Amino acid sequence: MSQDSSDEGSSVLSFPEPPRRRRRRRALIVASATGAVVLIVMVLVIFTPLLQIRTITVDETRLTSHEALVQALEPLKEQTLVQVSDEDARRLVQDLPAISDVEVVAVPPSGLHVKVREYAPVAVLKQGGSFVLIDESGRSLGSVNNRSAVKLPLIEGGNADVNSDVFGSITSVLSSLPEEVLSKLKYASAKSADSIRLQLEDGRRVFWGSADQNEAKSRVLQVLLRGEPSDPPIKEFDVSTPERPVTRTD
Repeated sequence: MSQDSSDEGSSVLSFPEPPRRRRRRRALIVASATGAVVLIVMVLVIFTPLLQIRTITVDETRLTSHEALVQALEPLKEQTLVQVSDEDARRLVQDLPAISDVEVVAVPPSGLHVKVREYAPVAVLKQGGSFVLIDESGRSLGSVNNRSAVKLPLIEGGNADVNSDVFGSITSVLSSLPEEVLSKLKYASAKSADSIRLQLEDGRRVFWGSADQNEAKSRVLQVLLRGEPSDPPIKEFDVSTPERPVTRTD
């Protein structure tokens, strides 16, 4: 009987939750809620038509047709701004020979700008009835029908020796020249890797020698070309030894 009275009068004591456990539980609730919100926002951002790419602009290019470039990038309009990447754009322009790289820049809410880098042409080669622009590696960047349309030297001998050491030496020299000099050249030639010669539009010649010390030779040639006219006039600049350049009047 006393046992029953004891049971009826008993009660369960509840102890308060430790502060650390309570803070941890609240943090988990907040983190879960935040994660859900972020997920919802991401889904909305990725699939919302508000961020669908509608306009694409590109940098001005010297060798690549603006129309061809924009047309190649047209498939990017099937994506949203947050989906498109540099690699997506690279794949679309890989068949445009003059483009070396691209970078995409989002212009919210629906615009995309594509920064474009092109290879630098250093010379032209005669190929049939046209003239092919090439870079230092011999890569073809495009062609023109009119030789005078391109202010670059013509490499004599055509494209038969593109893979030769001599050809690589010539293009290495040309790539070291500033545009102000490169645009004044008419021809570039070499019978060997140590006998590179250049000819200016005005008929003056440059004996470069080998493709060593290109930067030093380039600086010396710039100074010589800026010199005052002489009497008799200079017909050849010899920069094969840049420390001791020589000028010839015959």
